[in-house]
Amino acid sequence: MAEALKIVTVPTKPFEGQKPGTSGLRKTVKEFQKPNYTENFVHAILAAVASVDKLEKSVLVVGGDGRFFCPEAVQIIARMSAAHKVGKLLIGQRGIFSTPAVSHLIRKNTALGGIILTASHNPGGPDADFGIKYNISNGGPAPDGFTNKIFELTKSITEYRTVPNLKIDLEKLGLQKFVVEGNAFEVEIIDSVTDYVLLMKQIFDFDAIKKLIAGQAPHKKPFNVVFDALHGVTGPYVKKIFCEELGASNDSALNATPLPDFGGEHPDPNLTYAHKLVSVMKEGKHDFGAAFDGDGDRNMILGKNGFFVTPSDSLAVIAAQSNLIPYFKQNGVKGFARSMPTAGAIDRVAKEMGKEFFEVPTGWKYFGNLMDANRLSLCGEESFGTGSDHIREKDGVWTALAWLQILAAQPDISVEQLVTKHWEKYGRNFFTRYDYENCEDAAAKKMMEQLTNLLNAPDTVGKEFLDGGRTFKISKADNFSYKDPVDNSLAENQGIRILFVDGSRIVFRISGTGSTGSTIRLYGDCYEPDLVKQKMDAQVILKPLINVALQLSKLQEFTGRKAPTVIT
Repeated sequence: MAEALKIVTVPTKPFEGQKPGTSGLRKTVKEFQKPNYTENFVHAILAAVASVDKLEKSVLVVGGDGRFFCPEAVQIIARMSAAHKVGKLLIGQRGIFSTPAVSHLIRKNTALGGIILTASHNPGGPDADFGIKYNISNGGPAPDGFTNKIFELTKSITEYRTVPNLKIDLEKLGLQKFVVEGNAFEVEIIDSVTDYVLLMKQIFDFDAIKKLIAGQAPHKKPFNVVFDALHGVTGPYVKKIFCEELGASNDSALNATPLPDFGGEHPDPNLTYAHKLVSVMKEGKHDFGAAFDGDGDRNMILGKNGFFVTPSDSLAVIAAQSNLIPYFKQNGVKGFARSMPTAGAIDRVAKEMGKEFFEVPTGWKYFGNLMDANRLSLCGEESFGTGSDHIREKDGVWTALAWLQILAAQPDISVEQLVTKHWEKYGRNFFTRYDYENCEDAAAKKMMEQLTNLLNAPDTVGKEFLDGGRTFKISKADNFSYKDPVDNSLAENQGIRILFVDGSRIVFRISGTGSTGSTIRLYGDCYEPDLVKQKMDAQVILKPLINVALQLSKLQEFTGRKAPTVIT
């Protein structure tokens, strides 16, 4: 063992605004680089854990998406964990882990929890964003009660403990041992990919997917695939799983080297930011494409010629075809769930299959309780997140494998044909989301107050709006609340919903994933059983509904924005 190290107590003062959002604390890198800023928040996490669990001699998992400031933050966490007498840290090589991999490792090693360094799909670099979140022992994001405790601790902090002379070698695989004032402290640097690959092999039939890609019987021709890691954490996972294990060509892995600034791009797998993959797919040479975000928990699925599968449809198709996935065939399907803003495509699949269904607030943590209670197997969010109870996080690579497994079981069917057949049976939910990023906080607040007043007005229900030859009559308006059926906890003010008689609806939320300003999200969803109309352009179908949403909210008047930043 190395020479004994000393714990040092450092005086500090609270920073305003260290309140974790939907999934952790996200701020600019410059905020986290302020003296004591990161240390204060890490102390609050460790103190919150110690208030409910025995932190001494515990095991924690630490890793991130490789964005700028990740290595420095890992060292801070290691020094402070040692000072809090944590027994062992499991850290990804170079400090890198995908968020799904962290969730798996927490569960596999019965760790007390994990600290994940990511701002997910937000841009990276010295002038961009950073984030820290805590996942609990089930592998999922900490619940509201726990994150509130973290926030309260950040407001009263006066000092933190650290071991300033402790230094971790993040490159070298294996065990590193230290002695901190008589207490043993270990750090194990592990390969970021290996354990996750083994998990995927337990869930999917890799041989069948390999035959699909190679064009071996029962398939008549090769199935060309391409994956865009957007210079995020999934690059090594893409290379190992899709190229080495499943036989895809090396040039099918795009932007597969993790970079601290994501190559100057926005690591968000949607039609706007994953435009390079969209262009490649529109060339018609590839049958299947997928993009993943910075930390690997989000995905976008595309078919030949750039056919876009909405996250709502992706979830519903996987649910309807779940019997083709070995994991579900072996374990069964307990129930389905979606976040409230997500289109209701999976609702009808659940009804058809006779499975329990849940509508929850935005945030993966709300799915975890249902999974732990054995009431939920498959779930998703419109924000390009899909996953199952194999872990307690959404999982981008898992979703791509699920699609390939389903396609492997149905020779010579395309992504578009599979989705179209789904619409023919269940009908189609046309869905869109308008993101207005970095709006002034005051303007966003005023808009939401105006909508709240609308909810409370006695004449709101029954009001009619005419646009594009369609009439929209309000049948219900509320601010979504959710009572957890497992622990009876209540989540209120989760988004303003306006429902119409024809089944259409609009939703307004202020996103909890931004680092500066307010991101206003406007969602539009309408159901269409007509087979002819199902093939029309989604934005054309939804335009009248969006016009009514803008009229009701006065969004453009409040914010001055004439157009959204992103449309998905």
